[in-house]
Amino acid sequence: MRYPPHLLEEIRSRLPASEVVGRRVRLKKAGREWRGLSPFNAEKSPSFYVNDQKQFYHCFSSGKHGDIFTFLMETEGVSFPEAVERLASEAGVALPAPSEASRESETRRRGALEVMELACAFFEEQLAGRAGARARDYLAGRGLDGEVRRTFRLGYAPPERYALRDHLAARDVPAELMVELNLLTTGDDIKVPFDRFRDRVIFPIRDVRGRVVAFGGRGMSPDAKPKYLNSSETPLFHKGRMLYNHHAARKPAHDTGRVIAVEGYVDAIAMTLAGHPEVVASLGTALTEDQLALLWRMADEPILCFDGDGAGRRAAYRALDVALPALQPGKSLRFALMPEGQDPDDLLRTGGPGAIDRVLDGARPLVDVLWSRETELSPVDTPERRAGLAQRLREIVGGIRDETLKRYYRDEIEARLRGLSPNGARAQQGRERAPFVPRPRGAPAQPVSPRLTARASPLLARSSLFSGGSSSREALIVAALLVHPELLARGAEELAEVEFEGADARTLRGALLDFAAEGGAGDTTLLDARLERAGLAAAAGRIAGLVRPGDRWVLDPHADPVRLEDALRQAVILHRKAGTLHSELRAAERALAEEETEANFAWLRDVKTRLSVVAGAEVEAETAEETEPS
Repeated sequence: MRYPPHLLEEIRSRLPASEVVGRRVRLKKAGREWRGLSPFNAEKSPSFYVNDQKQFYHCFSSGKHGDIFTFLMETEGVSFPEAVERLASEAGVALPAPSEASRESETRRRGALEVMELACAFFEEQLAGRAGARARDYLAGRGLDGEVRRTFRLGYAPPERYALRDHLAARDVPAELMVELNLLTTGDDIKVPFDRFRDRVIFPIRDVRGRVVAFGGRGMSPDAKPKYLNSSETPLFHKGRMLYNHHAARKPAHDTGRVIAVEGYVDAIAMTLAGHPEVVASLGTALTEDQLALLWRMADEPILCFDGDGAGRRAAYRALDVALPALQPGKSLRFALMPEGQDPDDLLRTGGPGAIDRVLDGARPLVDVLWSRETELSPVDTPERRAGLAQRLREIVGGIRDETLKRYYRDEIEARLRGLSPNGARAQQGRERAPFVPRPRGAPAQPVSPRLTARASPLLARSSLFSGGSSSREALIVAALLVHPELLARGAEELAEVEFEGADARTLRGALLDFAAEGGAGDTTLLDARLERAGLAAAAGRIAGLVRPGDRWVLDPHADPVRLEDALRQAVILHRKAGTLHSELRAAERALAEEETEANFAWLRDVKTRLSVVAGAEVEAETAEETEPS
């Protein structure tokens, strides 16, 4: 335990609850207690009480109750460790001393944060000075005046190759640390490391405590590639686990009970200017599970706001796929799409804050977006097409891990499917599931019949899906991109979301993503040289060796690009579907082991049936390869 109970009690004893609460709530003495208006609900008569003897507060209007740590967490949206550290400082209580290793790590981290602060201040100075005139004009054209620039600490990186390096070197910052923090670009073919960000408007990326940990840069030149460049992963910065503007949005999100997630830095700033400070943005990648968890800590139903174009819809659909397995009762998403061809910044400038509000008010529930996506794929005017829709939706809903929510989704989807049929009858696809009948509290579980066993079918047992093996699929995806890096220009974000099991596949995926981030997509010679210098040529060879004979055509540099893109897309879809089904399979197996009921057995059998459907394609391909004449 990081904070022992006696330490927490010491802090409580030194800080009366009324003192901590009284900074936010106007309290009046009422006998042995203090009374005031609820900080959680609007009310005219006070129903909020604080007791210093018992060291707690209680709000009768909202039912909330807790101590001084809980109060800071509830009213300011801080984490428990942050609440403890702040109140310990106020109370003069020393927190447990860290170990020697943790002290050294913290010292290095503080030094790195100081360097990032120096870099941020340098960029701010450049924007305010003579060199930043053109960047200021650009920002002014987008409605970002001096106050906004100061609030978000916007800056400018001059075009010179060594401007930041020389500035930091003059302050005794070693070049090795600049490289580690991704402020400089280096490599075996680069004799002198140079500034990573040049001739770019700079958007500092701050952690949840407001400290600068990375930068995003928007190129000023029309020929700048890429247009937006972010810091790569560093000891301070993990883009898939952070959100832009998180530090500033946390308290407004707590106060409003809402958080809005947009796609870009300028979009987040535009939302703030439109009166919605509870806004965050992803960091150059599609929404990740870690970012989704951060959003759910801020609000139960975050609104994902995407641009009104094809890319925006695809981003919404990717977020939907990430969220579905992790949904919990009371935790979901809503989706708001901007008008066609506009992003939040465009809409704010053309329609004002009211136009933004109308888009947010029209945000759709996740189940509606799921239904729209699947029904838009193809017509549903025949029984066969309706059956295909039913199969797809049932497979998708089967990936929801929470059993209660999964049942509700199934009910909702089945009701919508019945509505598609001309006579209102349910579209059948395979076996009907028996209705779920809740077991009364305290009643014994219905035992599963001893003659029922959950064996895998011969088809499923033959497939790599059942054993969890995925090396051939991983090899196909990675090897195709190594030979055809031009595909990274459109597929880097999708590659970042794919989970690989093999160490070689994961390492090479990281190298490919770094290569794409630095604008090298399409240059096979440069990629090969980078892999050789990084000692990854052998790993690339091993990956190529795992590609199945029937798929080796993807290793041909002159492969048909249309066929290649289709094969890569299908491999990614199959890889994701297999991963989702295996996660559900493990959950079903655990449930059956814990409680041998007919319902749990039916669930396990249903998962294996769906695995068999997916496995069929792989077994047929493997059989074809085995019988292919040499």
